[in-house]
Amino acid sequence: YARQFLERMEKPDVDKIEGICPAIAIRQKNSVRNPRSTVGTTTEIHDYMRLLYARVGRTFCRQCGQEVVRETAEIVARRLGDLPVDTRVMIGFQIPVVSMPASAPKDASVDTDALETYRALDERGALTARVVASLWWERDKGDEQIAGFLESRRKYTKGRLRATTIKIMQDGVMEVQTAAMLEPYKGKPGARGLEMVEPEALKKYVTRLDKEGFQVHFHAIGDAAIRHCLDALEAARRANGPRDSRHHIAHLEIFNPADIPRFRALGVVANFQPLWAYADDYMVKLTLPFLEPERARWLYPIGSLTRSGAIVAFGSDWSVSSANPLEELEVAVTRMGSQGETKESFIPEERIDLPEALAAFTINAAYVNFQDDKTGSIEPGKLADLIVLDRNLFTIKPEAISDAKVVLTLLGGQPVHGDFSLTGKGPGEGATGR
Repeated sequence: YARQFLERMEKPDVDKIEGICPAIAIRQKNSVRNPRSTVGTTTEIHDYMRLLYARVGRTFCRQCGQEVVRETAEIVARRLGDLPVDTRVMIGFQIPVVSMPASAPKDASVDTDALETYRALDERGALTARVVASLWWERDKGDEQIAGFLESRRKYTKGRLRATTIKIMQDGVMEVQTAAMLEPYKGKPGARGLEMVEPEALKKYVTRLDKEGFQVHFHAIGDAAIRHCLDALEAARRANGPRDSRHHIAHLEIFNPADIPRFRALGVVANFQPLWAYADDYMVKLTLPFLEPERARWLYPIGSLTRSGAIVAFGSDWSVSSANPLEELEVAVTRMGSQGETKESFIPEERIDLPEALAAFTINAAYVNFQDDKTGSIEPGKLADLIVLDRNLFTIKPEAISDAKVVLTLLGGQPVHGDFSLTGKGPGEGATGR
């Protein structure tokens, strides 16, 4: 289906699609995280733009107008009209996954339609990744929703799909001062952000989820949100006893350093999105002005968490950010923009080396997904889930990591992107085997 769709794409249409204004998309999505996002302005455009990500690459604001967004939706809708409905939704997810270094993604928020689509693709043998689906915690509800989670886990955990994680969004973002902070934002007396779930209630809910055997995946950006997520996990551990839970906290923008050693002590995975850990405009204009220097020092302390002995895993937060782990690897190692946006490392003591960064995206990410016993590293007895790049990352400058291209992606030993000719072309695209 993906190949059928892409064959229908005509060059003039691709040019129009490249003109979509990411700034509009981000504003309408209520996100200010990444100007290179290809997220759309409606659910329809959101789903369709996922499909186009690998085709047109990262987009920049060439023109600013709502008409461009509407035109993009119409272009894509025409070409998707005669494909199966579930394929229209999910094929966009699969194209970036298989054409970039990823074989076992965690979908951070799914609804019933998405779960049904994943299941349908898996039953057809068409799901080209091992997907861990996160069921969304509705913050205006309480633990009465857990019964539904249990049923979804029973119904949708089979084959290459696992619905075993609960996603709790605990706070907002730094750029609009909704990330929950222990101390007020600089220049804004009394403004400490917003916590979506009251901390004592969070302890109760997480303890119940842990008892039921769920993995909990938190969104926590501010230091107060991070602390209260750790407090909830500590309460669950005290009530239920230690278990192989692999709970993880994502985003982790700003820490109180006292909480860094708690990750290792509680067995909590630190799930960073390293693409954000450099001095872009969002950091320079919308974050640093509202933090004292001594607090800003603890922005994205990836190196400190790594040195503490905690398990550090990386994710993309796609489609809010780039789905390409190579860009994120480069930022983790350099703390500079992967497209040359900055020339100086941002908080250089928080850089990590390439082996540590690769581990965060491979074996540690597999660990988060409970798949490290069968994937995440290349060794006898494990599944052949791996990618081949067009260059050796250890022999090039760190600033060139993001230039690497994937020429082959294997899932269980079978090509799902490229083929064994290592040309980067799929079957029927001029590749010859050898």
